[in-house]
Amino acid sequence: MINTLYLPELREMLERRDDPALREFCTALHPARTAEFMEGLSAAEAWSVIGHADAALREEIFGYFGHDRQSEIIETQELEGVAQLVADLAPDDRVDVLDDVHPDRVHQLLELLPADERHDILRLRLYPDGSAGAVMTTEIAKLSESLTVTDALTELGRQAEHFETIYYLYVVDATDHLRGVVSTRQLVSAMGRPETRLGELMETDVVAVNPMDDQEDVARQVAKYDLLAIPVVDRERVMVGIITHDDVIDVVREEATEDAHRSAAVAPLDTSYLKTHVLTLGWKRGIWLTILFAAAILTAGALEFYSDQLAKWEWLVWFIPLVISCGGNSGSQSATLVVTALATGDIALSDWGRVLWREILQGLLLGLFLAVIGYVAVSLIQPASSEVFPSNALVVPVTVLLVVVSGTVLGALLPLLFQRLGLDPALMSNPFVAGIIDILGIVVYMSVAQWLMS
Repeated sequence: MINTLYLPELREMLERRDDPALREFCTALHPARTAEFMEGLSAAEAWSVIGHADAALREEIFGYFGHDRQSEIIETQELEGVAQLVADLAPDDRVDVLDDVHPDRVHQLLELLPADERHDILRLRLYPDGSAGAVMTTEIAKLSESLTVTDALTELGRQAEHFETIYYLYVVDATDHLRGVVSTRQLVSAMGRPETRLGELMETDVVAVNPMDDQEDVARQVAKYDLLAIPVVDRERVMVGIITHDDVIDVVREEATEDAHRSAAVAPLDTSYLKTHVLTLGWKRGIWLTILFAAAILTAGALEFYSDQLAKWEWLVWFIPLVISCGGNSGSQSATLVVTALATGDIALSDWGRVLWREILQGLLLGLFLAVIGYVAVSLIQPASSEVFPSNALVVPVTVLLVVVSGTVLGALLPLLFQRLGLDPALMSNPFVAGIIDILGIVVYMSVAQWLMS
């Protein structure tokens, strides 16, 4: 019955206050599916439905709502119930939700929360967006190094329901300094030696990050060492939280989306495409389109500067699109490869020399190949022209070679320059690279023409 349930039937349950059926609805499916079935309900209706689940299940279902729906529920529904829900959420999740809620409502909620939760929320909200501290959770499985395996299992059983994850058990001293880590597999495997202390089992070479580290660097660390969670420590190695694999997935998705937007010369969206206001979307696209339009005007200026030569050698105009497109395309390819390599950690700024050499070689190889095609194209398009005799026909292939080499080099070095300046390399997007190469292509084209045809 639940699998074929439609919104009218769910609303009918609410209208007739069919509590048993609503409880069944909340418990019969995975929380994600339950949340999916409620997408068409209003915030008040969704809140009424999940009110029939116990606290733990209600928190799970709420976690699968979209951020906009979560914020609407918190802002509009009765304060006491919402405060209890917020208190039950994982520390990192409730901070994310409250970031989108009106400050006055947040203040009212904080007054109703227990002191520990209130202090935790205020502390986590101090970390800047994009930092490790902003995505970490403070619910950590911390155990003393002096505990035996038996004691550790007992303590873990007592605390497990309060932790977001127990894949790793972090071993700390009396002042919460990180000493090592023991996996739950290691702990279970050591049950045959119940008196063994955690200090003897733990691995002391623990990969950790600082709360102010960039979240993208954290994601790279997790991927590099194939971790399910990574500890966050301060300068004195005191444990302040952990970042779990699900949060890392969110970070990777967020960073990939931002890079994809920037690579197309669009300012990253704060919300989903459909939920972004048309005027906001227009602004985020228009500001960069204006800059690109200005670059195109410069290209037109370059053509106007060489108008006399173009009037003298009219046939050169036919091949302008070919010349600038091969340079822009090769530059965009190089920029994409370098930006991706920087994002994944495959290259660093110190590798700029190797990158430059490889792109020069690529430019020569690709440029020579395209130059041959260009020479053939010139010969076929105007074989009988008195202007396009063999030496003049070399203008196009020579230009293609130079422009492709220039495109690959600039496309590779500009993202590295942006990284060196502390900017996002993805800002040097494909349209920007293409715009720069367009202007350079015109200058090179006309310079080669004057050299070979004068």
